[in-house]
Amino acid sequence: MPLTHTRDLFAKALKGKYALGAFNVNNMELLQAIVEACEEEKAPVMLQISKGARQYANPVYLKKLIEAAVSLTHIPIAVHLDHGDSFELCKECIDEGFTSVMIDASHEPFEKNVEICKKVVDYAHQHNCVVEGELGHLVGAQFDDGEEGGNYSMGGHYTHPDEAIKFVKESGVDSLAVAIGNSHGAYKFKGEQHLDLERLKAIKKALSDAGLGDYPLVLHGASSVPKDLILEINKYGGKMGEDTAGVPEADIEVARRIGCTKVNIDTDLRLAMTAAIRKCFAENPKEFDPRKYLSPARKGVKDLVRHKVRNVLCCSGHAFD
Repeated sequence: MPLTHTRDLFAKALKGKYALGAFNVNNMELLQAIVEACEEEKAPVMLQISKGARQYANPVYLKKLIEAAVSLTHIPIAVHLDHGDSFELCKECIDEGFTSVMIDASHEPFEKNVEICKKVVDYAHQHNCVVEGELGHLVGAQFDDGEEGGNYSMGGHYTHPDEAIKFVKESGVDSLAVAIGNSHGAYKFKGEQHLDLERLKAIKKALSDAGLGDYPLVLHGASSVPKDLILEINKYGGKMGEDTAGVPEADIEVARRIGCTKVNIDTDLRLAMTAAIRKCFAENPKEFDPRKYLSPARKGVKDLVRHKVRNVLCCSGHAFD
């Protein structure tokens, strides 16, 4: 099956009330684990490649690995640039055949963010590629200045519903990554944190009321940082610390039902791989064959992806909708 466009995948996911797993790829083992799990679960999947992954693995190697995965599977696969930081990088990926790119100018003032996104959109749409933008800052719930008088603050880090309407209309992006208390990395929060799901509902409703329909929203920084993986890493010599925390899977399930159509997962993959490798080295200190420690690492990632697509994103069995 050839690469699939996210426009098609999003439409089906919105109709079916499930979310697409967008998993980051850096090497062969990660790719194999993700694709094999989704193939067995009959789940559509988005493979994300970041600027850092391109620098680490070389775009040519990554492209050939993905071509191999596509040739060996039957499920819909989309390839997406994660957090593209410039028009030039987005253009490179579009020209290489990516079916989707993200331009992240969320650190810029609103109008500049719109300007950069629109430039990418104009080029991408000429080349049958879709674009994801981002509005707001992913820094965790404790950093936002909250709400004022029952209304959403215009000065906080979170995405404002009214600004979301203006941003989507002016930039032309095909999907929008929102900031509702999500955050990147393993050290996301202090104590238990939750997504601002009421704000998510407000954003979704605002876009619909503005004539934008069932608009696809994206949840970045959505790893849950499973405690069992943290304990496993620390048991075998890791020093992850007590303050590792992620987005509760129950919150992600609700976000999915509200209309977060794409959920990004990267940190959890790294944790699963690291836990398995540390265990192997601790139990077999003489081991030096990469096949012996990367095989269990691949299985750890595969098990995690299977859990996510089956129990959290609920996209299992939807590959051929």
